Amino acid sequence: MIAVNETDNSRHRDASPANFTLRKIDPASEAEINLVAARMRETLIEVEGEEAGTALYTMEWLQDRVRFHLDPAKCKGEVFLAVGADGRILGHTIVRVETDDTGAKYGLVSTTYVIPESRRMGLATALLEKGEDWMKQRQLPESATWTSATNAGLIALYSRHGYAITQTHVHKTTATKMVRLSRKLPLTA
Repeated sequence: MIAVNETDNSRHRDASPANFTLRKIDPASEAEINLVAARMRETLIEVEGEEAGTALYTMEWLQDRVRFHLDPAKCKGEVFLAVGADGRILGHTIVRVETDDTGAKYGLVSTTYVIPESRRMGLATALLEKGEDWMKQRQLPESATWTSATNAGLIALYSRHGYAITQTHVHKTTATKMVRLSRKLPLTA
């Protein structure tokens, strides 16, 4: 079991792509579930600001949301972790099968987070590709995510990987303009 410390602010300088691995979250590890939930909140704070980011969801709701993705009776989903050579969890992505208004299934990247000191080192790309591989294994024809229209970093990352803005709407609670980024996935035989 990996020990995680969500308050560890030490600089992780050796996070090059050769120095991390991707794996599924341990569904029995409350520490990993709690860490991913805390980082989901960090994502909200980065996108929505401190006040709105902390007010949107309780920590209990976020923890339950991680568990939701791990319960096959409730969701066809997965949580992947990027783990440094030292065992420290550097980032995560959460993916699941969704159904659109027409009943067509597609893959949704629910959230992705990389700790600030490990950004721009290939982890987000590796997590995106891992999520897409998971979707392709399930023969999902499309991958999509939603984010704030102001989330330039995530929009740029997804654009580099062939995603385009395919929809917009205003978030009903925060009034934030949201964009849906999506791309067709190649189906394998």
